[in-house]
Amino acid sequence: MSLHGCYYVQAARGQLAVMRSRESIADVIRSDETPLELSERLRVVEQAREFSIEVLGLPDNDSYRSYADLERDYVIWNVIAAPEFSLQPKRWCYPIVGCVSYRGYFSEQAAQRKAAQLRADGYDVAFGGVAAYSTLGRFSDPILNTMMHWDDVDLVAVMFHELAHQVVYVKHDAGFNESFATAVEQTGIERWLALTGNVAELDEYYDRIDRRQRLMQLVDAAREDLRTYYSNAIGQNEKRRLKADRISRLEEAIRAEFTQAGQSAPTWLDAGLNNARIVSLVLYSGHVPAFRALLRQCEDDLQCFYTETKTLSNLDKETRNARLAAL
Repeated sequence: MSLHGCYYVQAARGQLAVMRSRESIADVIRSDETPLELSERLRVVEQAREFSIEVLGLPDNDSYRSYADLERDYVIWNVIAAPEFSLQPKRWCYPIVGCVSYRGYFSEQAAQRKAAQLRADGYDVAFGGVAAYSTLGRFSDPILNTMMHWDDVDLVAVMFHELAHQVVYVKHDAGFNESFATAVEQTGIERWLALTGNVAELDEYYDRIDRRQRLMQLVDAAREDLRTYYSNAIGQNEKRRLKADRISRLEEAIRAEFTQAGQSAPTWLDAGLNNARIVSLVLYSGHVPAFRALLRQCEDDLQCFYTETKTLSNLDKETRNARLAAL
């Protein structure tokens, strides 16, 4: 069997294992064997799922109405790669989702082998576990035990995010898809916390968004410098020196941002930054301000927002990006 065929076999087996692990959330809550903390958190999921339908207009289907305990910390492990002197990621193409900038594995060992192979081929590589993912409505995605180490806000936010992918999804444009879903997630959490009257958590959530925006400003400035270095007609050793210096300064700036906020730096920073990790940071946030602006143009009406986003999704990528940039 080809390596390509082996990849799809492991993906199919992994997805089937997730589906077989599902139990109805209602049944899990009713079970005497379910820990009280898990029952309480699943009740929050039930409430937020109804909110996602009634207030956010997200799909009313069987997604996130079941729970699956996979007995591991992550559901999949993603590998992202970019050339040594480029911020254009390596892309992989799949029948349903199209071409994306990552390769996902249900086995950590398989992902590590792929990461090692890419490093040997000269790529910068980012590797890490992922606690949740979306099948875009092809299957009834469950809430996973891997999501339970988050607080309630993060848990609900990811559910809103993944459901948004079922509203609009454009093949071959991960930046568009993830930014749209992040904008829906942010709007959903704002409305969810406002409805529940949890002002303290809403303020904390806004602080996190502000910090994310500051981090992205740091990353964007570094990307511009790195692009200049990579395009200059200079020797590879000089490019490596400039790259290492600029990435080191970016790492220091990110750590300082978290220190100033009285928090520990994110664990992904421990592995060090490289082109692939920078690509992963940009993937989820590149167009978020544009989508938030589009929602304001719709006077915060989500159905208008979804309709306008679907209109954008039907444009070619260059025109779509130009419209987003104008926003």
